[in-house]
Amino acid sequence: MGSVNSLREQLKYEVVPLKFGTSGRRGKVVDLTQLEIYTNVTGEIEYLLSLESSKGGISKGDDFYFAYDLRPSSTELVENGRGGIAQAVVQAASDNGLTAINLGAIPTPAQSYTLRSKRYKLNTSRGELLKKDEAPINASVERVRERLLEQSANESLFDQQGRLRSGNTDLPKVLGDGRDAYIKRYLDFFPNQPLAGLKLLVYQHSAVGRDVVVEILSQLGAKCTPAGRSSTFVPIDTEAVDVEQLDTIQKLIDATGHSFDAVVSTDGDSDRPLLVAPDGNGNGNKGLRFFGGDLLGMIVAEYLGTDAVVVPISSNDAIDRGALASVLEPKTKIGSPYVIAGMETATKSGRRRVCGWEANGGFLTASDIERDGNVLKALPTRDAVLPLLCVLSAAKQRKLSVPELFATLPARYSRASLLRNFARSASLRILARFSQDQPLEDTKKELLSIFTKDQGFSEISRIDYTDGLRLIFENGDVAHVRPSGNADELRIYAVADTQARADEIVEMGIKQPDGLLRLLEKVSSE
Repeated sequence: MGSVNSLREQLKYEVVPLKFGTSGRRGKVVDLTQLEIYTNVTGEIEYLLSLESSKGGISKGDDFYFAYDLRPSSTELVENGRGGIAQAVVQAASDNGLTAINLGAIPTPAQSYTLRSKRYKLNTSRGELLKKDEAPINASVERVRERLLEQSANESLFDQQGRLRSGNTDLPKVLGDGRDAYIKRYLDFFPNQPLAGLKLLVYQHSAVGRDVVVEILSQLGAKCTPAGRSSTFVPIDTEAVDVEQLDTIQKLIDATGHSFDAVVSTDGDSDRPLLVAPDGNGNGNKGLRFFGGDLLGMIVAEYLGTDAVVVPISSNDAIDRGALASVLEPKTKIGSPYVIAGMETATKSGRRRVCGWEANGGFLTASDIERDGNVLKALPTRDAVLPLLCVLSAAKQRKLSVPELFATLPARYSRASLLRNFARSASLRILARFSQDQPLEDTKKELLSIFTKDQGFSEISRIDYTDGLRLIFENGDVAHVRPSGNADELRIYAVADTQARADEIVEMGIKQPDGLLRLLEKVSSE
C-alpha cells in the first residue's frame, strides 16, 4: 500500500501488467496505458544498460530505433485514453539517455533488417532477446513499476488515467532507411523480374506492409491489384484462416471482375504471410485454397537449398517424409525465440545455410544464403515477404500453378483453429491432467474416450509433450492441443492424409458446446 499521495493511490484504474507470450510482451488495448508502456520500455532499457557490451549491453547516448504498425493505438490515444504507445516509447528512451530514431510504420522484419545491416541496436547490441532474458527483464520491469507507482502523484509524469501529463503527440521525423533497405533486400536477391506475367490480388486490409508488398511484387514483374484496404484495424490470424475469411477474399476477387494466379497478404505487423490460390477443384469458395505456413516453409527451404531447418512441434509432419527430412533439426517449442535458439545451435554445429519457420508462415534465416550468384542476407526474425516471393518464383520457374507446386510435397494436410475466451487456468488443467507424470496407458484410455473410434480416430501411437499435448494416432491422424502463449485461447492443430479429415478434426475440436476441446475441459475439471 502506497502513501495517499502516491501515483498508485491516485490512479483511477487497475494496473494490468504486460506479459511475455511466445515472442514478446502482449496485452489488451484496454490495458495499454502510456504508464504501462513507459514502465516496460524503461525496465528493458535498464536491463540492457546493466549488461556488459560483450553480452549485448547498451550505453547511454546510443541510438534507439523504433517502428510501429497501423493500429490506431500505436500513435494515438484511443478509447479511455489508452494507446499513444510510440509517444510513451520515445519518452522512456529519452529519459534513459537514448536518442529515439523513428523508422515509421514499417513491417516488423523491415525494422529488424535495417538494424542488423547498419549494426544498430536490436533489443540487445548482439541480437534478439531470447527466453533466457525474460526473467531478468520481468524483474527489472517490476522494480521500475514500483518506483513509478510510489512516486508522488504531483511529481509523476503521468495523470490518474496513466497518460503522459505533457499530452505531447509529436514523434521524431520518420527516417526512411528501414523501408528502403527492406525492399532492396529482395530486389537484389530476385533479379530479372522472376514474377513477370503473374497476376496477383494483394489483400491490403490494415497490414503495415501493404504498400511495401505491392511495390516489391510489382518491381519483380507481377501485375498487382490492391484490394480490401481498410482504415480500421483488421485482425488476421495466418494460422487459422476460416471460411469467413476466404469468403471475404472471394468477394474481393469477384469485385474486380478478373481472375488471379494467387492472393497474397500478411498479418497486421507484416511478419507472417497469407497465401491463397484457386485450386481448380471447385470445393467451396469457388475453389479457393489456403496454404498454411508450415507447407509454405517447406517450399521456401527447398527453393533456397538450405542444409539445416528448424521448425516447431506444431508443424505439418510432411517435413518428416519429404526431401527436407535429412536436414531437419530437432523440433522446438512453439514461438520464434525457440526457433531462433534452434537455428543458433545448427549454426554452431557447422551448418552453413540455416533457416526456420513457424506454422503461421513467418520465415527466418540464420545464414547468408547464395543462389544463382545473388546473396540473401540473414534475417533471423519472422518475415512474410520472403516466403511469398520464393513460392511465387518457384511456381513460375517450374511452370506450375501454386496448387500444383504444393502438390509436389508429401500428401499431408493441416488445419488449425482455436476457442477464444478460454481461460488459461482451464487450459493448464488440461495439460496437467494428461501430463507425462500420469501413467501413459491410463492417459491413452481416457483420451480415447474423447477422441473416439466413432469420430474416425484409431489407437494412439504416441504422445508428444514438447509443447502442449500432441496426439499421434496409428491411422496417421494428428491432433495437437495447446494454450496460446499470449491470450486466453486454446488452439487445436490437426494433420491428416486428406484436407477434409484435417478440417473435420479441427471442426470437431472447436464445436460448441461439446467439441473435443470442451470435453477435455470438462474431464480435467472433474
